[in-house]
Amino acid sequence: MNLALELSQLISADRITTNQTILEQHSKDESYHTPVLPDIVVFPENKEEVSKIMKFAYENDIPVIAFGRGSSLEGHVIPYKGGISLDTSLMNNILEVRQKDFLVKVQPGVTRTQLNKELKKYGLFFSVDPGADATLGGMAATNASGTTSVRYGVMRDQVRDLEVVLANGDIIHTGGLAAKSSSGYNLNGLFVGSEGTLGIFTEITVKVYGIPEVTMAARASFLTTSDAVQAVVGILSAGIPIARVELVDAHSMKQVNKHSGTSYAEQATLFLEFHGNSAGLIQDIEFTREIVQDAGCQNFQFEEDTKAVNQLWEARHNLAYAYIHGAPGKKLMVTDVSVPIDELAGAIDDTRLAIEKAGIEGGILGHVGDGNFHVLFMVDIHDMEEVELASKLNSHIVEYAIARGGTCTGEHGVGVGKRKYQRQEHGKALDTMKMIKQALDPKGILNPGKIFPDE
Repeated sequence: MNLALELSQLISADRITTNQTILEQHSKDESYHTPVLPDIVVFPENKEEVSKIMKFAYENDIPVIAFGRGSSLEGHVIPYKGGISLDTSLMNNILEVRQKDFLVKVQPGVTRTQLNKELKKYGLFFSVDPGADATLGGMAATNASGTTSVRYGVMRDQVRDLEVVLANGDIIHTGGLAAKSSSGYNLNGLFVGSEGTLGIFTEITVKVYGIPEVTMAARASFLTTSDAVQAVVGILSAGIPIARVELVDAHSMKQVNKHSGTSYAEQATLFLEFHGNSAGLIQDIEFTREIVQDAGCQNFQFEEDTKAVNQLWEARHNLAYAYIHGAPGKKLMVTDVSVPIDELAGAIDDTRLAIEKAGIEGGILGHVGDGNFHVLFMVDIHDMEEVELASKLNSHIVEYAIARGGTCTGEHGVGVGKRKYQRQEHGKALDTMKMIKQALDPKGILNPGKIFPDE
């Protein structure tokens, strides 16, 4: 079958390509997983075109993999079965801003930076901040979260409605505009985080928030990561409405300083941010200062100047790139897990011991306010012994988390990297997930090879 010729009957031929460079761009994400070329890449502009493509693919048993910015970290968009890579970058319109309802409707190719630039005109902002300038389609597909989730929640908490094209080309809506509903199954919760295995998102309606009157930030450094985690527990227990609380371990602070030209203390450090009004925030910050000092804080540095606040978060967001630039020739391998807050200090200490025992360069950072932390390894992917060592280290971290009531991934998603842990984490519930997949995608054409382990 001549795929390009067949698809040109459905959408304009200039938005269909087998160009080698574009195929390579759609063969990978930012992970270490092995790239595989799709057979063809298409660039639809609207839901009608997506529906046509899906009907064609369904009739001919052709895999379809949705592609946003390729910023995912577990191989979600790699087309291991070939087929059609469906790139949503031309579906990048902000369709409606419902200012009084604090809602906005967008196409899946809209990025969070693009959205926040538009929302600023209305005094609003979109809260989910995974670091990368990801598309909202991709963020919904992986249930992204990030630095602000401790205050505002994760992607699943923001989605009010999805327009989804199913495997057979049918178009459905999973929710509505009302703030709450007791009607029917929660399809929003099902489709958000489904990683393109149940349908293709063509419109997304999300909650937005008023831009806070004042934003203040602080750094608190500690002798140990355990002290830092105990400080976080104290802050949360006190009910302080903190907007961000990020942990960066001592090893990673060295990388931050080297990469960003900063001179922060090279100790376990909490990056904190507060949203609200001036009077209230001053009280919150002073209360926080007392709590962190009781937990053994060595230095508490308060930042109100916008430039200093931005520099603080730029340093945090660029940490992965700091490791990449610090280890030329090696590939970044990143894992994330989430554990109950009470287990967090033990999990981080165990992880640091495991990294040192393995003799691999690695750092720990995370959104510790919700028990989610990340481990970054720099690995020579051509050195099979080092790759195997990193893989065993990854497994150790994940299995420790699951054994303590946690999850193999707090926000990156399953993709291919975390498939093998699904049975261990979900038990018989995994069979229920498989039945849902079978019901919605009986031919298995939507992002095949992802989420479900080969059993």
